[in-house]
Amino acid sequence: MYARQASCPSDFAEVTVDFEPWEAGLVFEAAADLAVDGDNDPEWQAECRAAVETGIRDELTRSGAGLSPAAAVVLRRMRFHPVDSHPRAFLQAGRLAVRNALAAAHRPPQAATERRG
Repeated sequence: MYARQASCPSDFAEVTVDFEPWEAGLVFEAAADLAVDGDNDPEWQAECRAAVETGIRDELTRSGAGLSPAAAVVLRRMRFHPVDSHPRAFLQAGRLAVRNALAAAHRPPQAATERRG
């Protein structure tokens, strides 16, 4: 989720994406059963979906230190705010999705006793 309330206009975008290992390159697709909350305009959704993809590609390129990504990314859910959602917010949400996925992938596994606690 990317939400920023500084003044008017504000920013809001929430996405759920799956990152999966893949062959060299990046494949991005929207799930056939993509859940969309808060918006009914297919053209606006497509513009924001493209912004998510751009944010993911940009962040993977920047985070990879010259390495080529090898991932399949599936967009599962998008949530819009009626006033504060726009493509720039979805671009940032895509970037944050990459950061969160990389942090989770590089986090050391927890011991079984730590998970129960």
